[in-house]
Amino acid sequence: MTLAARPAREDADVESSSELYARRFAGPVGRWFLDLQARLTLECLAGLPAGAAVLDVGGGHAQLAPPLIDAGFRVTVVGSDSSCGRRLASLTSAGRCRFEVADLLALPFQDQSFDAVLCFRMLAHSIDWRRLVAALCRVARHRVVVDYPARRSVNVASEGLFRIKNSIERGTTRPFALYGRGEVARAFASAGFRVTAERPQFFLPMALYRLAGSTGLARAAEGVARSTGLTALLGSPVIARADRRPDAGG
Repeated sequence: MTLAARPAREDADVESSSELYARRFAGPVGRWFLDLQARLTLECLAGLPAGAAVLDVGGGHAQLAPPLIDAGFRVTVVGSDSSCGRRLASLTSAGRCRFEVADLLALPFQDQSFDAVLCFRMLAHSIDWRRLVAALCRVARHRVVVDYPARRSVNVASEGLFRIKNSIERGTTRPFALYGRGEVARAFASAGFRVTAERPQFFLPMALYRLAGSTGLARAAEGVARSTGLTALLGSPVIARADRRPDAGG
């Protein structure tokens, strides 16, 4: 008798929650990356009530939990494996946030349990990104914020440049999918949400700035790109905010 194959489990967060992955953001340039990411994310959460409940799906990378907590949000992080909670240990042990293990494609929470749901470092590596988006939207009362690598960007050369990028990042990168803004918007629309804001982060690949190792150079180059509209047009990764449509219900 042959046993039926078990469905694949969404575990893209295991790697992004590791110490090896965290090294990609070490040093001044990495800190600059994360500061920009946190600032744009908090902009996307503007208007939520004080103490709003936020679920960070796949957030074991611990890039967003600290600034969210400092901003006054009540944060729960959910990961696909217990190992994904290691980098959050200082926060969870102090009672500053919660960590739970769950199936990320079948989140164990009631509909609209959280004011907002975040999901970073996941869509690019997801086994079923549309199903993941639907899962995020189901448990979000007001808003979902995600990041994804844009197809309309210098990422179009990513396949050919992957070996070079992997060398720069010392083997800590992995292949990733690219998305068009329209297909992301349609995925949210299918789940009753509307994309209301997009915040592209960088015009040039982050790997180039890691190679240069200069925050000053990165700030200058990206400042020019942002002021000339290149980042808005061709920037990546994109941080997208989606809001529940009034007619979507629960």
